[in-house]
Amino acid sequence: MPYELLDRKIIYSGRVFDVASRTVRLPDGRAQAYDIVEHNGAVTILPLDADGSIVFIRQYRVGAESQLLELPAGVLHDGEDPALGAAREIREETGFSAARLTRLGGFYMAPGYSTEYMHVFLATGLQPDPLPQDDDEFLQSERIPAAQALGMARRGEIHDGKTLVALLLAESALAPFLEKV
Repeated sequence: MPYELLDRKIIYSGRVFDVASRTVRLPDGRAQAYDIVEHNGAVTILPLDADGSIVFIRQYRVGAESQLLELPAGVLHDGEDPALGAAREIREETGFSAARLTRLGGFYMAPGYSTEYMHVFLATGLQPDPLPQDDDEFLQSERIPAAQALGMARRGEIHDGKTLVALLLAESALAPFLEKV
């Protein structure tokens, strides 16, 4: 017997996500309520310059109560194509546009309680082309050689999940820059 959605009620509506109570019929016939964060989805971008450095951003994250080193990312507008969202976010957060955006894959951020799906893009052919940052963002960019960034990830020095996944998905694209070290 498959799972079946029986009921869905929005219990909170926010700027970036809603929280819904969903009642699901389980395979054994029982009904179970779950609180779910409903999210439009998001993008994260790995900007790789011609020298093999990755453009990271450092920003304060309220949930972590600290500054995190992470790749540029952002929430998709309702119905927005992920590639268009990635093109917008890289310009807002790094001040660069990309001649090429290549989709590397995607993943659910926390499927046990959220619908958020993260699309991952590799950005190459970077050129200055800034857009204004969001009013609540205070970002500092940092260029880190690809080999050093992967080493930082392996040593547990990067604590942002989407950044870790994006580095893993981009590893074959980064390979030419890893051999130089």
